[in-house]
Amino acid sequence: MRAVTRIEELRALVGQELGVGPWLVMTQDRVNAFAEVTGDDQFIHVDPVRAAKTQFGGTIVHGFLTLSLLPLLARGREGIAIDLNPAIAVNYGLNKVRFVLPVRVGRSVRLRTDLLSVEDVSPRVYQVIYRQTVEVAGEQKPAMVAESITRLYL
Repeated sequence: MRAVTRIEELRALVGQELGVGPWLVMTQDRVNAFAEVTGDDQFIHVDPVRAAKTQFGGTIVHGFLTLSLLPLLARGREGIAIDLNPAIAVNYGLNKVRFVLPVRVGRSVRLRTDLLSVEDVSPRVYQVIYRQTVEVAGEQKPAMVAESITRLYL
């Protein structure tokens, strides 16, 4: 794995893929826990019997659960490591998110990350925008595509 240690090196990677994370199985227990925490207990997520009668053929993962798993899905990413040694790195938000394909419970997902931009905010503060694509094993379309924003304070 290659490590980027300077902001100039990171800028040179704009437009490139940074790496792909390992596969994660989306379990019913994880979905149920998310439903409990968020209050989103719609039957298509938590009732396998009723959900089996829908066009999904079973329970599906919450879109917001998929989104919230970006940090976990990035762990163990193979590719380019960003090691700028910031004083702090902050999740600054999202530009857009699309839930392209429902993820059926029991399927595996992984994260593919592309670097879209590196912008100067102020001296030693940078805004980095990534395209985060969550892929589903065996599917042509991704589950989710999001532009995430990180602020780096060096």
